[in-house]
Amino acid sequence: MTLALYRYHLPFIQPLTFHGKVEAAREGLLVRIDDGWGEIAPLPGFSKETLAEAQTEAIACLTQLARGEAIAPRLPSVQFGLDCARRQWPEQIATLPDPYPLIQGSPQELLKNWKLWLHETPLKAKLKVARYPMRDELALIRLLLDRRPNLKLVLDANQGWTREEAWAFCGHLDANRIEYLEDPCARFDDIAFVAARTNMPVALDELLSQGEAWQPIPQLKALVLKPMLLGSLANSEALVARARELRLKVIVSSCFESGVGLGQLARLAGEWAPDQAPGLDTRRWLTGNLLDKQGNPDLAQLKPLFHRD
Repeated sequence: MTLALYRYHLPFIQPLTFHGKVEAAREGLLVRIDDGWGEIAPLPGFSKETLAEAQTEAIACLTQLARGEAIAPRLPSVQFGLDCARRQWPEQIATLPDPYPLIQGSPQELLKNWKLWLHETPLKAKLKVARYPMRDELALIRLLLDRRPNLKLVLDANQGWTREEAWAFCGHLDANRIEYLEDPCARFDDIAFVAARTNMPVALDELLSQGEAWQPIPQLKALVLKPMLLGSLANSEALVARARELRLKVIVSSCFESGVGLGQLARLAGEWAPDQAPGLDTRRWLTGNLLDKQGNPDLAQLKPLFHRD
């Protein structure tokens, strides 16, 4: 059995902010088990574990596997990466809809350069909100919807508002032009309150990986799954089953993984939600993808941490 662990460092094309912390590069691990690969990449500001903690646990798990022992990782990113590396992947048949653009930046910058993001006139785009003054974000939304009459926006607040702030923001929007608003508040009760009073379609994302309780409400339209944060593939699959039961959309979404993880997320999206455009437009923010010309992990770009044959 071949077992290996590598570390990578991929600069962003420009610094990005994750829950108030500025990051210049994406760092993570690639794990190999025989011919299978997985990515272990906690997302700063969102994951419960640090990269150092994930690295320590991943090496411990690989050491156990080398001794022929069973493993039971507890960290979500390690669970996900090892599950992917050991998975028997079915043949990919479905052709996914193209990912929709992820728009990030200050409203002032985006008001000047919005055509760079929407030059291909997509029917859907995702915009991060709850980061800048509300009036500036609303002005940007009004411009985008005015200039692109067929566009629907996915708005992602990353739990950034209080109940009152979310209520005020939604009161200025035409709910018919919003595909859904992700995680406007940190508590489900607050999300349900705002949705009921504004009829704003909503989706759950971070709330799912945080393990918070939620219930179906009329305005709930989608579950956004970030497998890197949810942990084992069984955790994601349970949410997929729940979404199908409730007739909710399933959106497989990335955590700025490398080309290895993004490729696997696209395959999972093809299995779990083949009719939905996945949230995988993070590739454009990275300066590389760690893959060689054959589409395999490029060892020349990786730092070896562990190896056993």
